[in-house]
Amino acid sequence: MPELPEVETVRCGIAPHLEGHRLAHVAVRRKDLRRPLPEGLSARLEGRTVVAVERRAKYLLIRTDDGAVLIVHLGMSGRITILGPGKAPPPGPHDHVDLVTDAGVTLRYTDPRRFGLMDLGDAGSLGDHPLLAGLGPEPLDEAFTGRVLADRLSGKNGPLKTALLDQTVVAGLGNIYVCEALYRAGLSPRRKAGTVRGARGERLAGAIRAVLDEAVAAGGSSLRDYRQASGDLGYFQFSFAVYGRAGQACPACDCDVAKTGGITRIVQSGRSTFFCAKRQR
Repeated sequence: MPELPEVETVRCGIAPHLEGHRLAHVAVRRKDLRRPLPEGLSARLEGRTVVAVERRAKYLLIRTDDGAVLIVHLGMSGRITILGPGKAPPPGPHDHVDLVTDAGVTLRYTDPRRFGLMDLGDAGSLGDHPLLAGLGPEPLDEAFTGRVLADRLSGKNGPLKTALLDQTVVAGLGNIYVCEALYRAGLSPRRKAGTVRGARGERLAGAIRAVLDEAVAAGGSSLRDYRQASGDLGYFQFSFAVYGRAGQACPACDCDVAKTGGITRIVQSGRSTFFCAKRQR
């Protein structure tokens, strides 16, 4: 599933083609994705001008001039592709929604597995929308500090890795970037979440921001279905220190892999966790 860097990369890619442009045509080719699409979606959006394209956690927020907000989640296999004027081919069976601007640009939402979703919210009460209410702080905001992170983790006795995947603790983090951030911070995914405070909290908050910033700069990570809105792949997967590298040597250790087994893979809450048992405590 696309995580924060992938969604932010898509946002950056589509914003110049939407912001300030009128939606001349909105084609909706099915009634549902993961959940039913809003009734009258085309009529609500057609003729409106997009005033901003934002992101909250793993959601894209497309705001229009009448106060409507199109909320988009890409799910497991969803993607948005930019097709220039006259360059949009006939839609295929998995091309579910087109946003066509007054400049003739088509932004096509494709989702073979249909695990994504679209909903409409109102700008005046967006924070209360069921999809967005209760989300934790944005890790790329300047206000996200070690102290803020420690406060969100305080009193939690479960594993640190599991706590960081909780979207009410920190918004937008997923399996890949939690593994990578914990590695950089030198913290074990098995550590009790509530023990992360003080210097540990600052170290982890800094590692989260650094990993996310680098991933956004690399266009995200392309492991299966994800592509940027331009159609290009992301490249951060070539920078993974631990994720998907079970049994290999970690970049910062001089241990003998033949004796230690290298990077360890365990399962936590049904998700694979990769870490260096020597470096991460």
